[in-house]
Amino acid sequence: MPHRLIREIIDRRPTPTASPSATVRDAAVTMREFHSSAVLVVEDGIVAGIVTERDLVFGILAAERDPLQTQVGAIMTRTVQTIGPDKPFGHALHLMYEGGFRHVPVVDREGRPLGLLAAHDAIDTDSVVLQQELVRREEIAMIL
Repeated sequence: MPHRLIREIIDRRPTPTASPSATVRDAAVTMREFHSSAVLVVEDGIVAGIVTERDLVFGILAAERDPLQTQVGAIMTRTVQTIGPDKPFGHALHLMYEGGFRHVPVVDREGRPLGLLAAHDAIDTDSVVLQQELVRREEIAMIL
């Protein structure tokens, strides 16, 4: 699993995005629609930042700001660590661990978004491998 390429993990997975001028409520709706805990903020086709559930809690709820009036650009994290699609997934997990964050945007060489990795992808990937192993064991048990 750690050696699996990132492109294999994000393959055919839609990427949640928002513009910096979108409202925070719009970003939250996008998160719900994509079943994602973060949204990439894209400006002129390039990743300009990220907004996470944590940003919504601390930047809006705890600060008593209006999500209908506040723009995504006001609460987004601007300095974002990104990764390319041809790196191993273990590299992304290492970046998350070292940086203390749970999401890594996947971008091409120009910074255009290709996908979004989350720490929980490690669990999702492990569960697929476990399920395949269980099926294999069942098949062997039936043969014996």
